[in-house]
Amino acid sequence: MKEKKKVSFKWAFREYIWPRRKVVSIGLFLIIVRSLSGLVLPYASKALIDDVIPSKDTQALSYLLIAVGIALLFQSISSFSLTRILSVEAQHLISVLRANVQKKLLKLPIRFFDNQKAGALVSRVMTDVEGVRNLVGTGLVQLIGGSITAVISLVILIKINGWMTLFVLLPVGVFAVIALKAFGYIRPIFRDRGKINAEVTGRLTETLNGIRVIKGFNAEEQEQKTFEKGVERLFLNVKKSLTATAFMTSASTFLLGIASAGIMGIGGYFIMQGNMTYGEFVSFTLFLGFMIAPIVQMSNIGSQLTEAFAGLDRTQELMDAPEEDDPSIRTNHLKQVNGDIIFENVSFAYEANKEVLHSVSFTAKKGSVIALVGSSGSGKSTIAGLASGFLTPNKGTVSIDGQDLSKINLRSFRKHLGVVLQDDFLYEGTIKENILFPRPEASDEEVLAAAEGAYVTEFTDRFDEGLDTLIGERGVKLSGGQRQRISIARALLAQPAMVILDEATSNLDTESERYIQDSLSILMKDRTTLVIAHRLSTIQKADQILVIEKGEIVEKGKHQELLDKQGRYFELYTYQSRM
Repeated sequence: MKEKKKVSFKWAFREYIWPRRKVVSIGLFLIIVRSLSGLVLPYASKALIDDVIPSKDTQALSYLLIAVGIALLFQSISSFSLTRILSVEAQHLISVLRANVQKKLLKLPIRFFDNQKAGALVSRVMTDVEGVRNLVGTGLVQLIGGSITAVISLVILIKINGWMTLFVLLPVGVFAVIALKAFGYIRPIFRDRGKINAEVTGRLTETLNGIRVIKGFNAEEQEQKTFEKGVERLFLNVKKSLTATAFMTSASTFLLGIASAGIMGIGGYFIMQGNMTYGEFVSFTLFLGFMIAPIVQMSNIGSQLTEAFAGLDRTQELMDAPEEDDPSIRTNHLKQVNGDIIFENVSFAYEANKEVLHSVSFTAKKGSVIALVGSSGSGKSTIAGLASGFLTPNKGTVSIDGQDLSKINLRSFRKHLGVVLQDDFLYEGTIKENILFPRPEASDEEVLAAAEGAYVTEFTDRFDEGLDTLIGERGVKLSGGQRQRISIARALLAQPAMVILDEATSNLDTESERYIQDSLSILMKDRTTLVIAHRLSTIQKADQILVIEKGEIVEKGKHQELLDKQGRYFELYTYQSRM
């Protein structure tokens, strides 16, 4: 398996930090102001102990307190501004990145979604990108600003007492080595956490969407156990990262504690020898805190940055996925579509060396109705997917008006395409909003005409809110036949040149089917139509019927012609007539 490429700091800097260099620079300036303001107190402490108190100079004490007060004011203002500016920019970046990832997802081919869980993709859009706030937010800036403060403090410490500073640097150096090793260990853990979290979220989404099936089969306990296993995996992953982080924190506490204890002994010795004043010792101790604070924070900030890079690893992997409508390949833009469809020796496989279609060839003239019949799994829906551009042939050519569909810009093509699926998707909202989906700018008159043409008004007239009735998630408040009629109304409003009907009448009762047949007649009029249907009674008037078995066309012709042949179509029709 090919190793997944990790996101480098150089790439992250170019993509996310450099475009926001002005805001980040302001953040750095503010954190330096905050840090330098904080350095006033150690200096003031030395002056207070060594100069002001021994001289009993009250005026100097007043000036000293004023200087400390001004420094504290600067420190407070810079801290507030830092959080306000960088945190807001970080959240803005998260929203932009989420929008970009969702935009990218919508450009990916159908085959990508066939291999992914919806909940897992939701997690990648909403959760994986959150870590980027630590690159543009206070995390990275605190690390850089704190490091600058630490360097300044180190210079001052060396100036106060070089031997004491050298003693401190030894445990600090050991901690730095431990931290670097720990971050290398933690990053894969954070990457796995994103994957596990996506899987758990995906399963939970599926459970909630399929709650009726779960309750119908009394499978609540089974789903609960499956979810608990996922949560347990997530817990064990978090446990690993917490253990590593806790080890770093404990190591820093121990090593820096040793340094502090050593400073007490060495400082005490120097004071007793007269080589250091009390003020210098207090000042050294306070400056030491300024140098060590960023190092102690490194375990927390470093973990945040590591988590950010792990999330960006997964985000970048998604952003690098090949798009469905590749502009370098699909260069032909259609201005209008007549509707001539030609399949020429088309073969297709979802998996390598496992073809589901074998050299399929047929022609659908403009305005004709082509019906696809056959056993389940014979390849009918695959043909429909190829005709709609959802899939691309492995061999052969699907052409629209003489142009190879694999070279046509899909947006320009699908403007002229209407699709009605067996389980068509409806958004939570009103009936009118769902009909408007393909053309949000359509007038009320056009919506009403489409609703009447699909016999939607036959049932909405009985609702108090009419077309403004809320239908619930996926149209749960409606019957299968009512949902199907809304889907047909949506296709009517799109005014397509081509129509693909995939099992459009399979979910309907007898009365609904009668309404649907009438509405489909309106929809198919003067439009090239591919119809997939198990109910053979619905396609008797088709211009051509293709009988598909095991990925091949075994028979073709009109209804009566195929009956006269007494072949596979005759068998299917006779079997259904007896039911």
